[in-house]
Amino acid sequence: MTFITILLIAIVAFEHIYFLVLEMFLWTKPKGIKAFGLKSKEFAEETRVLAANQGLYNGFLAAGLIFSIILKDTTLAIFFLICVTIAGIYGSYSTKKIKLFYFQSVPAILALISCFF
Repeated sequence: MTFITILLIAIVAFEHIYFLVLEMFLWTKPKGIKAFGLKSKEFAEETRVLAANQGLYNGFLAAGLIFSIILKDTTLAIFFLICVTIAGIYGSYSTKKIKLFYFQSVPAILALISCFF
């Protein structure tokens, strides 16, 4: 793995650590409510457990990417980057928020491209 590939994978991993924090710990706080455009504090409270579950999955994605860097395993990195890309595509489609695609999938796609060169 080149330095650029490792850097791009690390950026994607840190994004997912940030998502974990937002979804697991800040969902019902003003920062989480604003970040996800939630309609109310009450709605955030009602969906807190679901968001924490999403956050946990984002943590698993980050852990897989970090593990691939530690092992310098490009195949493992490719697997997790594809998972991130698909999650970003689906999230963007299902929420009708194209910025989600740019924020989540595009960095993963760039890291994927880097894995092949």
